[in-house]
Amino acid sequence: MATTDDLKRTYVDSDGLALAELVHKGEVQPIELVETAVSIIEELNPKLNAVIHKLYDMGRDAAKTVDRQATFAGVPYLLKELATSWKGAPNTNSCFYLKDVVSDSDAEVVTRLKAAGFLLVGKSNAPENGWSISTEPKLYGATANPWRTDLTAGGSSGGSCAAVASGMVPIAESSDAAGSIRVPASCCGLLGLKPSRGRITLAPVADVWHGGAYFLANTRTVRDTAAYLDAVAGALPGDPYQPPVPAESWLELSRRAPSRLRVGYTVTPPHGRPIDAEVKQTMLDTVRLLDRLGHEVEEHDLAFDADAAWKTYTDMSCVQTAALFDWLAPLVGRPVTRADVEPVTWAVIERGRATSGVRHISDVEGVRQVGRAIAAETDAYDIYLTPTLTQLPRPVGYYDMSETDLDAYNAKWMDSVFMYPFNMSGQPAMSIPLGMSASGVPIGVQAVARYGDEATILALATMLEQEMPWKDRRPPIRA
Repeated sequence: MATTDDLKRTYVDSDGLALAELVHKGEVQPIELVETAVSIIEELNPKLNAVIHKLYDMGRDAAKTVDRQATFAGVPYLLKELATSWKGAPNTNSCFYLKDVVSDSDAEVVTRLKAAGFLLVGKSNAPENGWSISTEPKLYGATANPWRTDLTAGGSSGGSCAAVASGMVPIAESSDAAGSIRVPASCCGLLGLKPSRGRITLAPVADVWHGGAYFLANTRTVRDTAAYLDAVAGALPGDPYQPPVPAESWLELSRRAPSRLRVGYTVTPPHGRPIDAEVKQTMLDTVRLLDRLGHEVEEHDLAFDADAAWKTYTDMSCVQTAALFDWLAPLVGRPVTRADVEPVTWAVIERGRATSGVRHISDVEGVRQVGRAIAAETDAYDIYLTPTLTQLPRPVGYYDMSETDLDAYNAKWMDSVFMYPFNMSGQPAMSIPLGMSASGVPIGVQAVARYGDEATILALATMLEQEMPWKDRRPPIRA
């Protein structure tokens, strides 16, 4: 690159694979990509608060020895500040109780990320313990949406999505226990694939929320998502869930135009509450396009008690959260107290501790029964389409973790009523940025497939990327 400005322009206009290709050819050095990422983060982060730990020197050091032929050779990367351990990086879960914790080892997925050539330059903001579909932890402060700073960037992967949407990095880690990959993708105009249950090993942990939690990334292009999945996917021997693996790479499969698909869709939230008119219109525009392209489309509304399922799912999750904080006590040196966490987190811990083993196993069975019913109901379709969110992004402050009534707080999640059913069923589900509101904020459409079939979602998303392109949409706050 002739100048720093030229490199910066190339950086923000390129996806991760394109940047790695420049490294493969020797046209750009990994350290140049790191320094470009650093300069953009320094420029934009004061406006967005997307990056809460700046780990620039870790990226600079790793750039010296990175495999320059790796798939994502030299690509700057952000790890979400929730759960995943990268040796030497803070691991606080955005919680005052854990504010001094630093990882002393790499999770299995991080070993794979390093082998793929990613260079860690920081950690992205997340709500405390991940339990919000906004990103406003008291420890680090709120992340702003680069499209409109008065609106949430979504959560719990809001820091990652704000960073990718604004051009700080092309790819950032995300995780999803009730929509936390897909919701911020919709809010920020990105792709967000929640993979099949068990697709990404959670090692050294065996399981989280009885298969309800998933890890992957947010990106701007389908091919980056597919290649990232290729880089990190794979169960370890003994993992509790092991989905089928295709014979070819997801990147290759994503490039193949899908044959005639049977597509089910709904614009009717299963809890009976209203849907935003612009969200509904984006859904209908997508369906009409698929019909025009020759796919078989059929309206089919989900038939389950959404409110009851949400209550069972959230009650189930409280028990493992309480156990997690007990497990962390030796690491911190003392038990967690009410003063160490935000009120919602404390309410979760208390409910988990008060739940009997008999009640908990009943909740687990209830979740699995609902998940099986949802998978069976959508099995008739190659793709099942829903809105990602039923409403446009909410204002910052709407999801307030200082709420002391846990049920009242959880009830506010009903904008994401199409999210948690597929955490329960284990099916892959992707938010695709197919619409824009009149007020200038993105709208996502969710595509769901049968268990283990990320390939069909990726192929559909590639087709939609060409037919309803989003690559030229740029938020006001962007490099």
